[in-house]
Amino acid sequence: MRVLLSILLIFFITHNYGQSRYHELSEGLPEEVGMLSDVLARIDPFVESYIEKRQMPGGVFLIARKGRIVYFNNFGYRTLKKRKAYEPDDIFRIASMTKAITSVSILQLFEQGKLGLDDPVHLFLPAFKETRALNTFNMDDSSYTTVPLQRPVTIRHLLTHTSGIAYGDFHSGKVKAVYAKNDMLDVGLSHESWSTEEFIDKLARVPLVFQPGEKYMYGLNMDVLGRVIEVISGQSLNEYFREHIFTPLEMNDTHFYLPKKKRKRLCPVYTYDDDDELIMMKDIEDNGALEYPSADGRNFFAGGGGLSSTAMDYARFIFMLSNGGKYKEHRILGRKTIEMMTSDQLIYLNRKNKGFSKIPGVTYGLGFALTTLEGNGYSPKSPGTYEWGGYFNTKFFIDPNEDLIFVGMTQIVPFPNQEFWDRLYAIIYASIDY
Repeated sequence: MRVLLSILLIFFITHNYGQSRYHELSEGLPEEVGMLSDVLARIDPFVESYIEKRQMPGGVFLIARKGRIVYFNNFGYRTLKKRKAYEPDDIFRIASMTKAITSVSILQLFEQGKLGLDDPVHLFLPAFKETRALNTFNMDDSSYTTVPLQRPVTIRHLLTHTSGIAYGDFHSGKVKAVYAKNDMLDVGLSHESWSTEEFIDKLARVPLVFQPGEKYMYGLNMDVLGRVIEVISGQSLNEYFREHIFTPLEMNDTHFYLPKKKRKRLCPVYTYDDDDELIMMKDIEDNGALEYPSADGRNFFAGGGGLSSTAMDYARFIFMLSNGGKYKEHRILGRKTIEMMTSDQLIYLNRKNKGFSKIPGVTYGLGFALTTLEGNGYSPKSPGTYEWGGYFNTKFFIDPNEDLIFVGMTQIVPFPNQEFWDRLYAIIYASIDY
């Protein structure tokens, strides 16, 4: 029975991917695409309840189904004194939602025969020929020893975060100490003086936390892939994204560094004080690091986290993926490539309990978290749903089975109320009538 269900699921998702059914995103009524307006109306008081309790400042949220935008609303105020409301075209730091764009760009080059997924990355970035893996570590002085790699880091390892490259900032103990010793902390968004090339050459000298392919660990992998894109294309990552992703998708407000005329639209970042009161980050620390989107003259393009965008811009990007890789007359990615990208890449590691998640059926594809048939029932999202989020509390998901996409934009770090997203998703899925 499970085998039959798997075959039917694969057929349904493949059937959906196989058609570029819609020309572009357009506004529509929920009932036109099988959703219930009265249920979607629950979203407003739900979001407002979190704002009233000062658990979040507000944000912008967008839902589309079958090519129609059925919900697009902004809530709250960008300032504590409620002088400036959030607007639909506000710009948000999307951080790790940059990764999805880098993944698609890498797969564009794959479709052109310019790289293979199992190619060693050192074919494109020679600095990785010398990369080694961490062996022993001394906590007293942070000294360490390394060993040669048993196998090279590949493009697939980078796309699936199984390379052994970490985010040093997110780990305590030896991982953070090793990254600190190699000047590799606070580097995932921007840098005042490094170029992308300098950044990745320095990263190649940091020992891997484990041998490539050994397990999943979230890290600076997409930043390496961003540099691979630069080397193969002969363009900066900024130029490549602009020509091959942003321009054809009309993502005119998505940038690594914002033009001066757009900087007033960049939303501030919020956090909590010691009394769990919502405050603006700039009121408790130097805001320079958070203002990287407004920097001038930088040549550092972080493929893992450097972009800022709007809800509508990002919706166009994920709509393209849900629409079989096409937007208007532009073919961004092939449907078979999207099928591969959204297939479980960690089956073997999951069996060894070294994959993306301990939850059966919650796994990882090529650049996206993924729900498989085994994960059906863990949430309302259908098997085949792929998704990710960003450090500053932004979210997206694509549910091919329901032909449904979602973008949520806020700016708050940390965000302890993660149940907000699960409850919001429950409302969205309850609105589906047929």
